[in-house]
Amino acid sequence: MGTNGSTMLEPLRQGLPPLDLTAVSNAASCALPARYEAVREARNFTRRTLGQWDIGERFDDVCLVVSELVTNSLRHGLPAGTLCTADQSPPVRLHLMRWTERLVCAVRDPSQASPVAREADDFSAESGRGLFLVDSFADGWGWHPMAGTLGGKVVWALFRLPHAARPQSSE
Repeated sequence: MGTNGSTMLEPLRQGLPPLDLTAVSNAASCALPARYEAVREARNFTRRTLGQWDIGERFDDVCLVVSELVTNSLRHGLPAGTLCTADQSPPVRLHLMRWTERLVCAVRDPSQASPVAREADDFSAESGRGLFLVDSFADGWGWHPMAGTLGGKVVWALFRLPHAARPQSSE
């Protein structure tokens, strides 16, 4: 289910925004199967994790962005015909990492193709607005091809958190 510690962050290091990975206060990760139910699983995992970390302020924004990033990975990041097959190793992985005033959601998939944002003014389109929504609700986002044996890419979104979610001072 979830994994803590910096060892799981190591393969992601060069794919993430320039934040000090040694200063991560919380980290969790989950593997997602190659089927569309994985979007719901990712949302539930995010909801549980943010609840444990006591981050309620950006809850809805983060869940929406996670849904879009996972949907994009399933739709565009998997080889043709992979979706809905019972693959032993889930090809998509969601990482959540929290710093004192930052939260990063990163989704890794096997494709090295860059994410492409479609024109945002075509509101009648059935799909293609995912990255527009990510850009609208996150405080920053980007992507990077993975190096080494993992291959693929990671797409990340960054959220600023209110100063000190729960201050230690007793007033």
